[in-house]
Amino acid sequence: MYIAMNRFKVALGSEAAFEEVWSSRQSRLADVPGFQNFKLLKGPEAEDHRLYASHTIWESRSAFEAWTKSQHFRDAHANAGNNKAKYLGHPQFEGFEVVLQE
Repeated sequence: MYIAMNRFKVALGSEAAFEEVWSSRQSRLADVPGFQNFKLLKGPEAEDHRLYASHTIWESRSAFEAWTKSQHFRDAHANAGNNKAKYLGHPQFEGFEVVLQE
């Protein structure tokens, strides 16, 4: 199992717009081989931003990597640049291989 996360620092006051971008998107993840689960997480507020994380669970790292090279991935990220004003910096990617599960 592989967990892929992107952390977003969302400018204060842009939280609702950021959440709307995610909730109104046309997700095709369910059609991708190896995809298991998606969550958008809302984290703590800092002085100038609110932390969010997208969290996906994959059957394997290779399934995730195959998705990143697919047309599904390109389609899903085609308009990502339109929302730069909501972010402070670029999203920070973190990938984890599951070594223990209970």
